Amino acid sequence: MVKAIVCDIEGTTTSLSFVKDTLFPYARRHISKYVRENTDNPIISTLLDDVRIAMHHPNATLNDIIDQLERWIDEDEKITPLKAIQGYLWEVGFNNGDYHGHVYSDAYEKLKIWHASGTDLYIFSSGSVRAQKLLFSHTEYGDLTPMFSGYFDTNIGAKSDPSSYMNIADNIGYPAMEILFLSDVKQELDAAKSAGLSTVWLIRYGSPSHDSQHPQVTNFLDITV
Repeated sequence: MVKAIVCDIEGTTTSLSFVKDTLFPYARRHISKYVRENTDNPIISTLLDDVRIAMHHPNATLNDIIDQLERWIDEDEKITPLKAIQGYLWEVGFNNGDYHGHVYSDAYEKLKIWHASGTDLYIFSSGSVRAQKLLFSHTEYGDLTPMFSGYFDTNIGAKSDPSSYMNIADNIGYPAMEILFLSDVKQELDAAKSAGLSTVWLIRYGSPSHDSQHPQVTNFLDITV
C-alpha cells in the first residue's frame, strides 16, 4: 500500500518550458545584479563562499563568482549553491508578479485527491527547497504548499543516486516499498526503483518505452493509487 508519494517537478508536475523558458532566463538576466546588490546579506555571502568551494578557488573575486554562476546556468549544472541563489532570486520575481508557478491541471486535481485521502505528498527536485516552495505557493491555483508534507533537494543527494531515495525513505519514515516516486526521467526512476521505491514514469512528451520496468502514464489522472 502506498502511504507517501514523492514527485519530481520539471516535466512531471510542471511544464519543462516554464523552468527552461521562464525561470532560467530570469535568473540569467538578473543574477549578476542580484549578487552585487546582496553581498552584505549574510545568507548570500555564505552561499558565495560555497561557490568558491565548488570552484576549488578560495580566492575567487566577485566577478569570478558571477562568471561561474552564469556559466553554470548556461550549462544547466545542478550545483547546490547556484540553486540556492536562484531560489532567492526567483522569490523576487514571484513576489513582483513577474510570473506564476506552472502546475499541470491533471497534477493539481490528483494531488488534491491524494491529499484529501491522507496520502503524504513530497517533492524531490534539483531546484532548492526554497525555489520549490516558491513555485507551489504562487500557482494559478493559489498556494498549494499546505498539501505537501516536505521537500527534498540535492542536499539529500543526487537524483540519479539510489542512496538519495534511501535517505528520503529514512527521512519520511515509511518503508521504501510504501513510497511511490513520480518522474519523467528514466535514470531517476531507475535509481528510485533500485532503492526499493515504487515508480511511475510520466510520459508527457514523446512516445512510451516498450521495454520499461516502470509503469507509464501520460498524466496524473491515469495513476491508479
